[in-house]
Amino acid sequence: MQFKETLMSNSAVVESVAQALRDAELSKTAIAPIRLQLGGESADVDIAYAVQEVNTNRALKEGRRLTGRKIGLTSKVVQTQLGVDQPDFGMLFADMAYGDGEAIPAGLLIQPKVEAEIALVINKDLTQEKHTYADIISATEYALPAVEVVDSRIENWKISLIDTVADNASSAAYVLGSRPVKLENLDLANCKMTMKRGDEVVSQGIGKACLSNPLNAAVWLADEMVRRGRPLLAGDIILTGALGPMVVAHPGDEFVVEIEGFGSVTAAFAAE
Repeated sequence: MQFKETLMSNSAVVESVAQALRDAELSKTAIAPIRLQLGGESADVDIAYAVQEVNTNRALKEGRRLTGRKIGLTSKVVQTQLGVDQPDFGMLFADMAYGDGEAIPAGLLIQPKVEAEIALVINKDLTQEKHTYADIISATEYALPAVEVVDSRIENWKISLIDTVADNASSAAYVLGSRPVKLENLDLANCKMTMKRGDEVVSQGIGKACLSNPLNAAVWLADEMVRRGRPLLAGDIILTGALGPMVVAHPGDEFVVEIEGFGSVTAAFAAE
């Protein structure tokens, strides 16, 4: 497998970059971009995923529980800005989850931002080489409104594709709503999203902003995870991708996301 070969041939560099990113996360101190160490912006994305995999394996060995994946770069505009033609993914762990309205502790993150998303929770393993809408729909137990909290361990968010993929796709935390909804009751492509901070609307969007339909993102992820040897399993959460622009989060902020057909979900940040 090409992914494994990439990991083997650059193992010392991969381990070094993985350690630097892990240290940055633990110390809450952002570091300079790491893409040059991995071959620059034109490097094969597989080497960045190899870095991510090192830290995933380290987390699992430490006893952290893998709960799903997040999909990033689902906006065609953002893909064009970064010069890529497909999304990326990162790992979600149980200790990254916060309840609806539960305060996310101050000082936990370096430079957080929030995105409104649709989450899918699956009830069967997705192990086919090529998945279809039918596979994803039949495997989806329910959908939920969600807020993904992203955070870059790279200084000032000065990221390329290589930087963000190595950095677990800038994953940090996530908040799921508490009212599960069946797919047949939703219009995933046309549902409108509004995010407010207090009375101010800070982000707006629509389902089709996520690769024309969030199910397109889910199909891509299911295929990619099989290809990379870590398929989605029953019970996994899929954060399908942002429905609108991301917003910087400050201590004390509270963001309320409403998505048509889903109700609302609140991401709250503790004051310092």
